[in-house]
Amino acid sequence: MQEEKNILRVDGLKITFDRSALFTAVNNISFKVGKGKTLAIVGESGSGKSLTALALMGLLPKTASLTGDLQLTTNKADISLTQANLQQLRGRDIGMVFQEPMSSLNPVMTVGKQLREAILAHQKISGDAAKQLAIDWLNKVQLPDPAKIYGRYPHQLSGGQKQRIMIAMAMCNHPALLIADEPTTALDVTVQQEIIRLMQALQEEHQSAMIFITHDLSLAAAIADDVLVMYKGELMEYGLAAQVLNDPQNSYTKALLACKPSPDKKGHRLQVVSDLIAGENEATAENISSFINVPPIQESLFTVNDLHVWFTEEKSLLGKPTSYFKAVDGISFSINKGEILGLVGESGSGKSTLSRALTGLVPVHSGSMIFNGQDLATIPVNEWRQVRRQIQMIFQDPYSSLNPRMTIGEMLSEPLIIHNMVPKNETHKEVMRLLDLVQLPADAYHRYPHQFSGGQRQRIGIARALSLRPQLVICDESVSALDVSIQAQMLNLLKDLQQEFGLTYLFISHDLSVVHYISDRVLVMHAGKIVENGTANQVLMHPKDDYTKRLVGAMAGY
Repeated sequence: MQEEKNILRVDGLKITFDRSALFTAVNNISFKVGKGKTLAIVGESGSGKSLTALALMGLLPKTASLTGDLQLTTNKADISLTQANLQQLRGRDIGMVFQEPMSSLNPVMTVGKQLREAILAHQKISGDAAKQLAIDWLNKVQLPDPAKIYGRYPHQLSGGQKQRIMIAMAMCNHPALLIADEPTTALDVTVQQEIIRLMQALQEEHQSAMIFITHDLSLAAAIADDVLVMYKGELMEYGLAAQVLNDPQNSYTKALLACKPSPDKKGHRLQVVSDLIAGENEATAENISSFINVPPIQESLFTVNDLHVWFTEEKSLLGKPTSYFKAVDGISFSINKGEILGLVGESGSGKSTLSRALTGLVPVHSGSMIFNGQDLATIPVNEWRQVRRQIQMIFQDPYSSLNPRMTIGEMLSEPLIIHNMVPKNETHKEVMRLLDLVQLPADAYHRYPHQFSGGQRQRIGIARALSLRPQLVICDESVSALDVSIQAQMLNLLKDLQQEFGLTYLFISHDLSVVHYISDRVLVMHAGKIVENGTANQVLMHPKDDYTKRLVGAMAGY
């Protein structure tokens, strides 16, 4: 009787790749997902989580070989997911939200047309009805002014807004199985709650099954009925979410839970999975080492005064702007040398636009940006090259910021050669040092971005930013794509590099626990303005502004 309620049943899934030797990426994984139930798959980057999802969608690369029994039960029939009819099932019976929205959206089509196309492919309705349904879905996923968003292109939206478009596309045809691969990675905590509630409402209405792939253990605990823990393609632990996450039996699961930043760990080095498994240690005060407390120098490195960044919304018949969108609306702040300044706010609040203005990637409407005594708002374009050596950015979307035609070795060598960082005969040695610094294998030198997982690609972006030994590093959601263990490694690394080289960070993130852990001070941004600022403890533990209280309250929900 129980079997009849299962939407998905997977028995003995094995995925191999024929490289120089046979490589097993997923080894003998079995699980099931019932009607209206959610299975969370958690594990480190490269553990096989996304490959498992791609196998269910029939989207594995041609070099992969799959064995095992994969059965989907819909209202119409029992379907083997290894059959050749998967193209018809995708989007109708199985929907998927991919990890990186920019690489999944067509850059030359408006997002509305893409959503309308997905609806027309599987629903027998008119084009006008499909357009109206698309606008309705844009409203359901909490996008402002859905009719205007319908006509915008992907590059005109924030990372969180693009992810919500992907969620709408996956859910608009009411699939029997929804696969969500890190669907809330780019979303702030308040929108994350809204999206989760939306997914759960769809499940309740249509009794859909959901596989939720995430590195956020708190989110897995909040949304999942069952949890499957993977490590290097193997199943480590599988059972009820409350049991696995509150009373884990496997040492790997215990280690994952111990890596997550929390208020009591601020100022201490985060433990990582490899250390915990090797020593079977527990995360106690006795075995967590502290960072050396080096207070920031009370000398400003970067001072921003009354900064405005506007984008044209509408033009007259003569092509002159008639209305503007004020993404950054008159903000002022400063960053001291050696300081980590956190920047938080909802998706679309202006955080990423601000970071791009500080690096000269978007024009400034008015205001000043004083860096090392120089106003970057007024310097000519040809002077930005030298400035960017001192100000580096780690971008939010690792895939779109890496050149798909260059190997990782070529990509990391390029800035070293352009800026004469090391003698040419030592370039290879320096690249290998950078790869080791961000915990990537030596053979990554000859591989391309598409051959890495999302978290691994983010580490490549971090290595590239650090290659020029900058004074200021802008981290735009730089750890959002990383699992908790690698996130802990990267946060430790950022702190070590700060202390070793006197680096300064502007740390942008929607994860308030991470911002509190790493930041000295925090700015809260809303609708292009700064609504609260102060020390990390003041702002995130004792907020005064109502907007900040709402952000902190949403995070507390997990």
